[in-house]
Amino acid sequence: MFYRPEDGHGLPHNPFNAIVSPRPIGWISTTGSQGDNLAPYSFFNATAYVPPQVMFASTGVKDSLLNIRETGVFAVNVVSEALFEAMNASSAALPRNTDEFDLAGLQKAPCTTIACPRVMGAPATLECRLTQEVALKGQDNVLVLGEVTGVHLRDDCMIDGRFDVTRFNPVARLGYRDYTVVREVFERARPGEAP
Repeated sequence: MFYRPEDGHGLPHNPFNAIVSPRPIGWISTTGSQGDNLAPYSFFNATAYVPPQVMFASTGVKDSLLNIRETGVFAVNVVSEALFEAMNASSAALPRNTDEFDLAGLQKAPCTTIACPRVMGAPATLECRLTQEVALKGQDNVLVLGEVTGVHLRDDCMIDGRFDVTRFNPVARLGYRDYTVVREVFERARPGEAP
């Protein structure tokens, strides 16, 4: 099968999301004059090491984006297998002043370098300051870039000085309504790299 996106695919569901998978989930927490917000974004990733930077894309001007525009900060909470149902609950389309932390039964913890709540119990949280907002092609497609100003790591996820994903099994987004959980990890050195 071949199709040009501008011509349509003729399938019952768009295959694009299923092709670009698995994708990490950026569980973005924000705050603003309308209250706190928590929402998952599967167009999310790290973009640079020094300084550490992340990105997420919003398809539509949602509460997270409005809060970031107001405050200039956001937090990225890592989704573990144990937090999957709460993450899914926070994805509901709700009125602007709804607090998804409360809706999902989650406790908030304060961030250290920014004025924003984070998910208490998340395996890791990245505190971020907005560096750039980029309008993407299409209606209301927005890329949000942020510099990481603080990192929270849950103590039980640290093994021998490494952040160990097998301690919490991260959730990733596939296509359609599909997700996966990382349960198998293997290590491989690059050619010529010291062990």
